[in-house]
Amino acid sequence: MTQNDDNRDNQQPEAVQKDAPTRQDKTIDMDGLDIPETDTDNLEEDLELGADLMDEEGGFPGMDENMFGQVQEMMAKLQQADELEKENADLKGRLARLAADFESQRRRLQGEVDAAQGQGIAKAAESLMPVYDDLDRAVSMGVGDPTKLIPGMQAVQATMLRVFGGLGLEVTGREGETFDPQWHEALQVVPGDADDVIVQVYQLGFRMGDRLVRPARVVVSKQG
Repeated sequence: MTQNDDNRDNQQPEAVQKDAPTRQDKTIDMDGLDIPETDTDNLEEDLELGADLMDEEGGFPGMDENMFGQVQEMMAKLQQADELEKENADLKGRLARLAADFESQRRRLQGEVDAAQGQGIAKAAESLMPVYDDLDRAVSMGVGDPTKLIPGMQAVQATMLRVFGGLGLEVTGREGETFDPQWHEALQVVPGDADDVIVQVYQLGFRMGDRLVRPARVVVSKQG
């Protein structure tokens, strides 16, 4: 080998080095395509990192089947927890709306009840006004002539019973009626011509349909 040959051998690597293309760092995306390395967000970096760690079969080298199954189970639970959290937030919103609707409905109903009570009181007072008028007239006549006081009070009594009737109240426990413990309270039992007949009334009773408002307090006869 001559000196010229040695020079050519020494110079050949420089030529090869000059002709070689400049190396450019590349990465592999999830589709297996070569792309230049660029700045990405965290999610893309995690995907690229996961792709780099995966083997040709789509698994992770060094991870057995049991561990891989645990990882998959954990990811499924995390996804389920996220769905449950969203569902919980939705239920909380619906509950808050229902609570607001309930409170609004309660206030409206309370207002209606108060208005109905006020109307009932006004109606009852209006019904009792004629009783007051009759009582006032009876007292006025009794002052000038005491003999007129009794007829005046009887007129007041009749007016009061008419008012009670207008309110749906029925009188029970008059003399001659058959004693009924559902409506009457026997204060005394006396000998008589028949059993269980009201012979004296201490206090009239009132009922409203099948509901007892006040029992009549009476004296009842008993055959002896």
